[in-house]
Amino acid sequence: MAQTKFHGRYEESEAVCEHPTCQEVGEFRAPGYRPGGFDGPGEYRWYCLEHVREFNAGYDWFEGMSAEEILEAQLPASGWKTENPTFKPTAGVDGMPRWADFDDPLDAIGARVAGIKTRAEREAKMAMDGRFSPDEARALDTMGLGLDIDRKRLRQRYSELVRRYHPDRNGGDRKFESRLNNVVEAYQLLRKSRAFA
Repeated sequence: MAQTKFHGRYEESEAVCEHPTCQEVGEFRAPGYRPGGFDGPGEYRWYCLEHVREFNAGYDWFEGMSAEEILEAQLPASGWKTENPTFKPTAGVDGMPRWADFDDPLDAIGARVAGIKTRAEREAKMAMDGRFSPDEARALDTMGLGLDIDRKRLRQRYSELVRRYHPDRNGGDRKFESRLNNVVEAYQLLRKSRAFA
C-alpha cells in the first residue's frame, strides 16, 4: 500500500472510515485495538481526514502512565534500555560487557572493543608463557581464567560455570547450552594439560 509523502495518506486504501457516522474512504491510519509488539505491527484504525484529525486531537499516548514512566519514555536514549538477549543482565557472563550496564551505547561499544583487544593480548601472553598451547590459552579464556591457575582453581571454576549454565542447575533454562558445551570442551582440554603435571 503506497503512502503519500506529506500527509500520511494511503491513497490505495480500500478501508471505510471507522467513525460510526461516516462512509468515506479510510485513507489515514491511527493506533488500533491491538498495539504493535513481538507478534507484529498490531492493528490500525482507518479514518478519513476529518475523523483522523478528530481522533488525533483526543488521543493520549501517555494515558495510564505515571509521571516517571512519561519522563522515561521521553528520554532520547530510552530505546537503549529495551531488554532483549543482548541487553539482559546475563548477556555478559563470559567476560564480555553487559550492555545493560551502560547508559550510553558508545560506551558499551568501546568496552566491547577493549575486551576483544584485551582477550587477544591475554591469549598472546599465555602462548608466550610457554606453559600453555594456543588452544589451551583460548580454553582458559573461555573459562575466564588467567595464567595464575592450578588444578584446584580449574576445577572450582568449572563447577561454577556448570552450575550457571546447566539446565538441571539453573531452573531448566536451556538457552546457555552452547556456552556449557564450550566450557566442557575447554575443561576437557585443560585438565589434560602438561602445565598441571
